[in-house]
Amino acid sequence: MDKKHEIIRGSLLFSGLPAEQLEKLASIADVRNFRRQEVIFFEHDEATGFYMVMEGKVKIFKMSLEGREQILHIFGPGEPFGEVPVFHGQPFPANAVALTKATLLFFPRSEFVNLVSATPSLALNMLAMLSIRLRRFASQIESLSLKEVPGRLASYLLYLAEEQDNTSTVTLDIPKGQLASLLGTSPETLSRIFARMSEQGIIAVQGKTIDILDYEQLAAA
Repeated sequence: MDKKHEIIRGSLLFSGLPAEQLEKLASIADVRNFRRQEVIFFEHDEATGFYMVMEGKVKIFKMSLEGREQILHIFGPGEPFGEVPVFHGQPFPANAVALTKATLLFFPRSEFVNLVSATPSLALNMLAMLSIRLRRFASQIESLSLKEVPGRLASYLLYLAEEQDNTSTVTLDIPKGQLASLLGTSPETLSRIFARMSEQGIIAVQGKTIDILDYEQLAAA
């Protein structure tokens, strides 16, 4: 099985589909390579299809009029992005850039919509994926609007701990500068909060590795 088929078969978006339909999806998917920091699409570009990450990481973000970046999502292998505009025919609502060297699958809009029309189970998978995405986005909005920066960082570290098999040692999956943007703060403020939490014995920081020393204090931040 080549990498394209492996990613499609293992994606939550396409889970449970029979081999014949997975093969049809693979046949319409185009492999595209991007350099680190290369733009995949800009906000308001025509959405002629959507993407799925094969290798690397991709960030989705908006820019304010003042030039401030707010990261909305970061996606890794097996995760689709840019799929919503495919169904309502509107342009992409945000920007997408390769955080690392990335290999993506591109699914053209017309061919994919034809497959969805003929495959009810694929449509249900799309609804499930969008529901998960909406729940994650609602949680991010709540964190940004209702919590101070220490609380946002704490929520993110606890989320990573859950994602990384409930371990007490987590590895940041993005650079700290990108994490600051994701949490809606500046790198300098984030560094101060990391230092303060370390001094309080809540966490221990070694590069991208974070040891959670006190879950109760972290959850209360």
